[in-house]
Amino acid sequence: MAGTWGRFNVVSLVLGFAFLYLPILLLVIYSFNESRLVTVWSGFSTRWYVEMLNNRGLMDAAWVTARVAFISASVATVLGTMAAVALTRYTRFRGRLLFTGMVFAPLVMPEVITGLSLLLLFVAVSFDRGFATVTIAHITFSMCFVAVVVQSRLISFDRSLEEAAMDLGATPLKAFFQVTLPVILPAVLAGWMLAFTLSLDDLVIASFTSGPGATTLPMKIYSQVRLGVTPEINAICTVLIGLVTVGVIVVSLVSKRRHLLRQ
Repeated sequence: MAGTWGRFNVVSLVLGFAFLYLPILLLVIYSFNESRLVTVWSGFSTRWYVEMLNNRGLMDAAWVTARVAFISASVATVLGTMAAVALTRYTRFRGRLLFTGMVFAPLVMPEVITGLSLLLLFVAVSFDRGFATVTIAHITFSMCFVAVVVQSRLISFDRSLEEAAMDLGATPLKAFFQVTLPVILPAVLAGWMLAFTLSLDDLVIASFTSGPGATTLPMKIYSQVRLGVTPEINAICTVLIGLVTVGVIVVSLVSKRRHLLRQ
């Protein structure tokens, strides 16, 4: 019986991973296809990566996406960490329930509703849509993910370390930056990485809040896919997959190294 269940678990695991990652693997393989027909293999080639680099529209969209993702992830990490500290350290203050709901609302709110509400806000205040509006929108919906990650680490943080630092003369702010922040840094980095990835991936909210000169890469890819998948799209998607994979590996290695050093 144990062997049967063992085989069943292995088969289930293989099928699950195949369902998740086989389409991605096929996309990566066909990005090196010589043929312009994306479903017909005719030989290995890197010509579509060269074509991708020469495609001004894709490169401009990729640059906009990278800037939006970096800025929004950085700001969202700061705001999300502050929100997590407030929710963890200050359990009783007037309006806490409302504050908690406002922080975590984007987690359960459909992206269409979030995008439409932000669009109506920008129109109401006569804020021209463009790079700034996309960045603000991404900060709004990614901040809550950072808050969740950091809050989960702060809950298990031993506050006696902070109290010892303050007993030795450190101010609360200095104790936070020199004692608390180094301990929760892996969670902060994980939150930044999550916010960065969510920003890279977003299509719906960016479609509502973007304007002239602020077309993101997912929007560009979606507009081209509607006319047919091209090998350049496979190439740029492969590059994105590689960047995200490298980022996750680097963050994991840094976190593991910090854990080993603390031991």
